[in-house]
Amino acid sequence: MEIKQTLELLVRWIWLIVLGTALGGASAFVASSLAHPVYQATATLLISQAPSSTHSVDNTGLVSTQSLASTYVQLITTRPVLGAAIHRLGLTETSAVLAQAVQVNLINGTQLIKVSVEDGDAQQAAAIANTLPAVFSEHNQAQEAARYADSKLSLQTEIDSVAGQIADLQRQIAALGNPPPVAQQSTRDQLQVTLNQLAQSRTSLLASLDNLKLAEAQSTNNVLVVESAIVPTLPIRPKTAQNTVLAAVVGLFLAAGTAFLVEHFDDSFKTPAQVHALLGLPVIGVVARLAHKEMRDRRIATLEPQSPTTEAFRGLRTNLQYVGVDKSLHRLLVTSAGPGEGKSTVVANLAVVMAQGGYRVAIIDADMRRPSQHKFLDRPIGYGLSEALIEETLRLNGALRPADLENLQLMTSGALPPNPAELLGSQKMTALIQLVGEQVDRLIIDSPPVSAVTDATVLANQVDGVLLVIEAGKTRLAAALQAKEQLNRVGAHLVGVVLNKVPVGRHGSFYGNYSYYNAYQSNADTGRWSKIRAGLGRLLRFRHIRRPAAAPLPAPAREAKIRAKD
Repeated sequence: MEIKQTLELLVRWIWLIVLGTALGGASAFVASSLAHPVYQATATLLISQAPSSTHSVDNTGLVSTQSLASTYVQLITTRPVLGAAIHRLGLTETSAVLAQAVQVNLINGTQLIKVSVEDGDAQQAAAIANTLPAVFSEHNQAQEAARYADSKLSLQTEIDSVAGQIADLQRQIAALGNPPPVAQQSTRDQLQVTLNQLAQSRTSLLASLDNLKLAEAQSTNNVLVVESAIVPTLPIRPKTAQNTVLAAVVGLFLAAGTAFLVEHFDDSFKTPAQVHALLGLPVIGVVARLAHKEMRDRRIATLEPQSPTTEAFRGLRTNLQYVGVDKSLHRLLVTSAGPGEGKSTVVANLAVVMAQGGYRVAIIDADMRRPSQHKFLDRPIGYGLSEALIEETLRLNGALRPADLENLQLMTSGALPPNPAELLGSQKMTALIQLVGEQVDRLIIDSPPVSAVTDATVLANQVDGVLLVIEAGKTRLAAALQAKEQLNRVGAHLVGVVLNKVPVGRHGSFYGNYSYYNAYQSNADTGRWSKIRAGLGRLLRFRHIRRPAAAPLPAPAREAKIRAKD
């Protein structure tokens, strides 16, 4: 049953779910279509560690390599590197703006680094992704070279000094001649010894410089481009299809959640089972919501005698007969928990089907605040209940007038008095009900809602039974319980509930029997001309032509005939 109720809830709110899904998907589609596309280009780099820092393949080496790669990930997006790339490409962005568009990620377990650049221009994104590694490699080599710059400069200075001394000695030796004079032979030998010493020193200095350069080369880590960035052809944002689907799903869940939330906090009555379970009262009538607005304030039982709604009122008439087996419901008061729940419509149509069934029926419009029975029965409000009650001597004096239907009479509310409750609670009202009841088989009194004023509770103990009308989907539990409590407090005989305005349609059929009635009605008149005639009749509001009723039978015979028919 819970699964069935959930499915019924989804079907009932399918319009909201479809609307939420459509709005979510449409809004995401429009927003994605209007957004500027963003492209992404990615270059892959390899960190080549210097040979002098190469460790054996163990945990220490792996940690050192990962630490170096992580360091380079942070260094690529530093301000000097980004500034050099901006200068080389001639960009207008600042380093801070470019840093937000660059993403540098280390591939776990490797020495590979991915440099991704997002930009609205696909070619510019690829150019930045390829320029950053080159600029960073140059920047890294320049920093490594700066470490040995002073030592190399000092050695080169010494080498240049020794080379100058060697050149000077060579000039002095050449000036002595070859062979030199005997007197200068010793001088030439000393110069030659000094020259040999300086040559050895220069050789040693050159070897030191070469070793220093080798050490510099072995200690410099290289950045190699494994895969250059290519110009992307498709944007990464916005993903119109994905965004549309996700937004539609979010809209669906929001709409479904809203529907479940509304249903959770909705304590109105929707089914007869809810009325019986929460109020403890029998549901003796279920009436559908009238589809056409022009029919809501008219007698559907007269205008469409074969409609499902008219059948519902006939069923209500039959159920009232069974309810009144022990105690005859000769005088019936019809009220509701709140205004606008259709009690006056129930009164008028119930009276019509009772009159059509052979009962002599009278309606007293005791709603002297918002009377409506004169509208239903198309009669002037004229001399009515209020005038009859203020007469010195109780007499009808034409207040009870025949309606346009055989066996049906109406007493309108008359002029609206300033004190309806006092008039309805008077002894004259009790005597008037007794007087009218003696002239008919069924007396139906239309009274104001229970929760609005005290009129209904004043009349409740003057009748044989009270019929409470509840509007499906509107009447709240608290209002219905309050109405029941007030009626019970005055000792009213609450015979049952009429669940009125029950939605019947393609998605919200609480009243399953209507599918049978609709099928019965459609099979009864299948001719093309009959359909055209019925359509014209509804369009022009033609009245059904009724045969004059036969003379009324005696009361016992009428009762037997009505029970046999029902």
